[in-house]
This record gives sequence, C-alpha cells and structure tokens, in this order.
Amino acid sequence: MQHPPSTPPIIKPATLLFLVGLLTLVCASFYSLDIQWSLLFTADAVRSSVEFLRGFTPPALTWPFLLKVAQGMLETLSMSALGTGIAFTCGIMLAMPASGRFGAAARWVMRLALNILRSVPELVWALILLIAAGLGPFAGTLALAVHTTGVLGRLFADALENMPPAPETTLRINGVQPMTAFFYAALPQISPQLMSYTLYRWENNIRAAAILGIVGAGGLGQMLKYHLSLFQMQQAASVIIAMLILITLVDGASFWLRRRLTSH
Repeated sequence: MQHPPSTPPIIKPATLLFLVGLLTLVCASFYSLDIQWSLLFTADAVRSSVEFLRGFTPPALTWPFLLKVAQGMLETLSMSALGTGIAFTCGIMLAMPASGRFGAAARWVMRLALNILRSVPELVWALILLIAAGLGPFAGTLALAVHTTGVLGRLFADALENMPPAPETTLRINGVQPMTAFFYAALPQISPQLMSYTLYRWENNIRAAAILGIVGAGGLGQMLKYHLSLFQMQQAASVIIAMLILITLVDGASFWLRRRLTSH
C-alpha cells in the first residue's frame, strides 16, 4: 500500500527557530529598556510638544535666507553624489579581489577590509575625517565615500560570485585576456544590478549627508545645527522642509531610474 507523499512544512524548523529567537530578543529589549509609553501621552507631554512645534511656524521665507537654503541643498546633493560616485569606482576595484578572482587569501583580506569600512557609521567616519580634512563638505564627502565603498564593495563582490560564469569562461578559453573578458562578458551581466545597488545607496547617502552637517561636515545639516543652537526655530523649519523636498526628489528620481534599469 502506497502512502501519499508528505507535504513539506509551511515553515522550516530553522526559520521557525529564528523567528522565535527574534521575538524573544524584541520582548527582552522592551523589558531591559524600561520604556514607559504612558509618559508620552500625558497632558504635560502633549502641551510641551505642541508649544515646541508652534515655535517652528511660520517658516522663514525671506529671499536672502531661501538663497542660503538653496545653496545648502546644492551642497548636500553634491556631497551625496560625489561620495556615491567615488564609492562606486572604489567598490568595483575592491570587489574583484573580494569575489575570489585573485585567490582565497586576497578574498579573505578584502572581505575583512570591506566589513570594517561598512561597519563604521558615516557619522563616526565624519568625526574622524574632520580632524584631517577640517570642517566643511570635504570631510562629509569622504565619510560618505568610505562607508559606501564598504557597502557597495560587498554587494558588488556577491554579484560577481553569483553570476553565471559561462560567458566569461568561454572568452578566456578562446584566448581573450582576463580583464577583457571581464569587461565584455562579466560586467554587462551584472551592470543593471550594480547600478540598482548604487542608486539605492545614493538614496541613503542623501539622508546621511543631511545629517553629517550636524557635526560640521557642511550642507543643510550644518545650517540646521546653527539655527537650532541659536533657537531660531523658524529658520530651522525652512531647513527641515528643504531636507524633506531634497530627499523626496532624490528618492523619486532613484526609484524611476531603478525601475528603468530592471525593466530591460
């Protein structure tokens, strides 16, 4: 008598164990942090929040100040774009040894270096580079480039390792030089994926660039810190609105470009 084939479990035991562990960690976090949610909804808390937010209205809309805000937006956009561009170039170069193309030892060393670069947040890199580069957008751009190089280098290396090797191998068997085979066979296969990763990191970098200015790395963040330190809330409101507009525009442009790349 033949038994009907058993149906596979909906959730694998390893996945179930991971979800249980994650739920346990979340519950333990709530217990260890001693979060008192009731304090957020008291009458005094609501009144203080309303009074604080009322100080931001109306935003400062004088033409001289709006020109300064526009200059800060351009500086923030330039920091994010240049930092991402540098990271893209460095990420490609570091991804080749990190994908195992130059041996196991080079792969291990480069993977470790990329992990170190991406493990340190942009804010910490900015604080370190401010000592060498001084205040201004240069340190912020370098901080974005260093951190993003670690992220993109790791993603690019994984893409190189997971791509089908047959086209590149065929060219090399027929006598084509390794670098030529890489540019003509490997790179075209993964270029949409690389550009999608880069555009997504640009979205993240435009947000990070707006925050890095708080430590003196230029852009809108530096303007925001200056006006908040002087309790000029209306000017700070205009800077915050400019941040929201810039992030929304960059997110929209990046999403449209990524859709165009993945649809072909």
